[in-house]
Amino acid sequence: MSNSMDFLLWVKGPAFEIALFIFVAGIVIRVLEILLLGRKTDLSEARSSEIMGAIRTILNRSIPEPGLLKKAPFTIVVGYLWHLGWFISFLLFIPHIEVIKSLTGISWPGLPNQFVDAAAVIAMVSLLAMLIYRFNHPVLRFISTREDYLVWLVTFLPLLSGYFAFHHTFEPYALLLGLHILSVELFLVVFPFTKLMHAITVFMARWYNGAMLGRKQPDHTEVQS
Repeated sequence: MSNSMDFLLWVKGPAFEIALFIFVAGIVIRVLEILLLGRKTDLSEARSSEIMGAIRTILNRSIPEPGLLKKAPFTIVVGYLWHLGWFISFLLFIPHIEVIKSLTGISWPGLPNQFVDAAAVIAMVSLLAMLIYRFNHPVLRFISTREDYLVWLVTFLPLLSGYFAFHHTFEPYALLLGLHILSVELFLVVFPFTKLMHAITVFMARWYNGAMLGRKQPDHTEVQS
């Protein structure tokens, strides 16, 4: 029991501080790398609001096109399910909100535990289905890299360990909770340096493209990338 408590205190203390520093510093560095690339000054007269164009593009490209949904229904539907389930589990679970509040002073209402639990299960099942689909799809299997599987693993482990911790699947609980926190710290460390960073850069790219199109064409027709 003493070893389990020592492990829990370590992951909640020094390990968490190190992971959080790497997470924040990594994101700042990656974002600065993008922003420092700069952009050429557009000397043409603006025909519409860049901000409105950027917002329009972010919203439009967050919804799949009907044609794409017909061509790849499994990828679209399961992809949305695991994203939604993962973010509900992370952002709407009250203990998680309390941790974020302790770090930032910001909080918001959470969902009842049973809803978060169901969301976590949906996310795990969806991620497993995506992995099996990747293994069995000849093109996806061929183009998949070690990074793809690493990203899948560090995304899946916090859900699995959190589910076990919530249901007290095995004892000692201190060890179980410590493993869950450690899996989250692994996710934080890996995030800025892998394709997980796409969760941030995708909105930067959509904002940039939408702003340019909005400036040139008030009712622009987007070209999907």
